[in-house]
Amino acid sequence: MTTQKTIAVIGGTGHLGSALARRWAKAGRRVIIGSRAAEAAHKAAADLGFGLTGMANAAAAQAADLIVVTVPFAAQAATLADIAPYVTGKIVVDTTVPLMPPKVMQVQLPAEGSAALRAQSLLGEGVTLVSAFHNVAAHRLITDDEIACDILVFGNDKAARGEVVALAKAAGLRGLHGGALANAAAAEALTSVLIFLNRTYKVDGAGIQITGTLIEPEV
Repeated sequence: MTTQKTIAVIGGTGHLGSALARRWAKAGRRVIIGSRAAEAAHKAAADLGFGLTGMANAAAAQAADLIVVTVPFAAQAATLADIAPYVTGKIVVDTTVPLMPPKVMQVQLPAEGSAALRAQSLLGEGVTLVSAFHNVAAHRLITDDEIACDILVFGNDKAARGEVVALAKAAGLRGLHGGALANAAAAEALTSVLIFLNRTYKVDGAGIQITGTLIEPEV
């Protein structure tokens, strides 16, 4: 019998992090909310319920088997530096989208090509980096509503991608393999397009769905 992995949601007091942590905990997963301040993490965990616990980011990363980073692009480098000593040999899921206010409706990818490739460079090859959860609206995810949004999952390790596809399912979403880590640039860029659509067409959290009949790939 496979032991279920403990998940740390780094930056878990933010909108996306708290929404994912709540959904996974409600689904029976062991989840730690991480924050720069342990007190904020404790409060968020207590407020959300479902058996969540809270720790400072570094302690959460150390205690977990799988780490999900849910911080703004401006905080990505500092956050990854904080947890780097504790994530070697683990899967790190980076959700970062390179939004650069005030032009959040304009695609602005970093020099590395994507936030995902930047994360891999910052953490090093000892970490299995997967990129996902870019295009789902956090304010919808925090509810119990069914969300019509597919989650594209990118990474160079197919088995690791598969674990994150399963995490998407546990959150009530459909996860789909999106290919190599470099492909994450497409989903990161699409976030700015979705923000534009939300504002232009008054949409309450536009998402994406892949059409056609999909046959599950062999793992």
